[in-house]
Amino acid sequence: MNKYRTLAVNTIVFAIGSFGSKILSFFLNYLYTGNMDSSMYYTKEALEITANFLIPVVTFSITDAVIRYGLDRNYEKRSVFSNAIAVELFGILAFLLLSPLLLLYPDVRDHVPLLVGYICISAFRQLSTQFARARGLVRLYAADGIFCTLMLFLFNLLFVGHLQWGVTGFMLAVMLSDLCSGTLVWLIAGHSRYFSFRFVDRELLQVMTRFSLPLIPTALLWIVTGFSDRIFIRHMVDAAAAGVYGAAAKVPNLISMVSTIFYQAWNMSAIAENDSEGRAKFYSQVYNAYQSLLVLAAGFLIALVKPFSSLINNTDLDASYGTAYLFTPMLIVAVLLMCLNQFLSSIYTVSKHTANSFYTSLVAAALNLLFNALLIPKYGVHGAIAATFISYFVCYVIRLFDARRYIPFAVSHLRFAVNLGLLFAMCAVAVNEPAWLIPFQAGAFLLLAAVNFRSLMDTAKKLLRR
Repeated sequence: MNKYRTLAVNTIVFAIGSFGSKILSFFLNYLYTGNMDSSMYYTKEALEITANFLIPVVTFSITDAVIRYGLDRNYEKRSVFSNAIAVELFGILAFLLLSPLLLLYPDVRDHVPLLVGYICISAFRQLSTQFARARGLVRLYAADGIFCTLMLFLFNLLFVGHLQWGVTGFMLAVMLSDLCSGTLVWLIAGHSRYFSFRFVDRELLQVMTRFSLPLIPTALLWIVTGFSDRIFIRHMVDAAAAGVYGAAAKVPNLISMVSTIFYQAWNMSAIAENDSEGRAKFYSQVYNAYQSLLVLAAGFLIALVKPFSSLINNTDLDASYGTAYLFTPMLIVAVLLMCLNQFLSSIYTVSKHTANSFYTSLVAAALNLLFNALLIPKYGVHGAIAATFISYFVCYVIRLFDARRYIPFAVSHLRFAVNLGLLFAMCAVAVNEPAWLIPFQAGAFLLLAAVNFRSLMDTAKKLLRR
């Protein structure tokens, strides 16, 4: 099987596992917005983001090293997994000792015990599922995605929908679904055969931690970039506006979904092809097709932003969710740039230059904080959106030139500029809703399809070639 077809097959497998789970996730958002007002929704998101912020710190981002070295045939999988468990156990014990400090954060103070459980159980699930992926058990990994979200959906129906436990119900649902998922994967994959403290390799442990440690601040900086908008909006506007902004970000998450599915498969192919001839051409072909797919997905969502937003956000409890679509189009473009940044970060992973990932993320986070402070007081939620776009765009430009020093693949700057210009025009029309909205959006989308047709067809030919 050629490398393009291998990438496509893995992407399809991950897509099958993720598509159903993501669809259920959007129904969950409808459940949340129907049972939580915008202020409560903000608290739910604050807990979620805090957990996502702390997980890389508690685990030392060791799961990234599990993927990088677990897929590499030059390293013993038992040692990789045992090293990772040793690191994670140390991190969790330290976290439990320091967890009372979470009481200093007022947005999560009332839910600290649940937050601690959320973080520890999520860390376990990440390690269990990512090692399955590193062992090449992609079908199990994909099936678990459906199983975990189905459990999440059922627990949320019980705790949030039926029992009306609100944020507490949400936290319990996540914890129980992650516990079921991580345990089931561990048992089916037989991970116990790969774990023993006898397999801990100190030399490899040093290599893995040198790789993963720069990814801790990188992950934190991306979370700061993604969530600082809501914190600024909450304190400079109000909590309700922050909740609406969070609801507006749900449609762009569809783009992120496409990217995540692809990135899981791409990481495996990039590591496998790291030492092969024609690596740069492979990267160029895949990157151009990836960009084209994301642009078309973004254009489609912008053209239909209002009905998508109505489908995802329930206005029965809080009518302010009905305005979320006004903030969504430019967030879609910002998330598109974030996805391109993610692709470029894979070069740092493959080449083991993870420190560069940190430096470029630091630039994005600093710019996001600066422009949030400057723009939100004057422009409100729109200022936050502008800050997000600027930070992601600058990071993209820096990474595009920096990452290609390690793998010098070709890109078309002109095509990217044309794509961005057309998406900007679609955003402006979607927000202003003129009488000619439908014909304009249809025409703009056809132009996007024409601009990106060739790169998609070239890749399709590669897939069909034996």
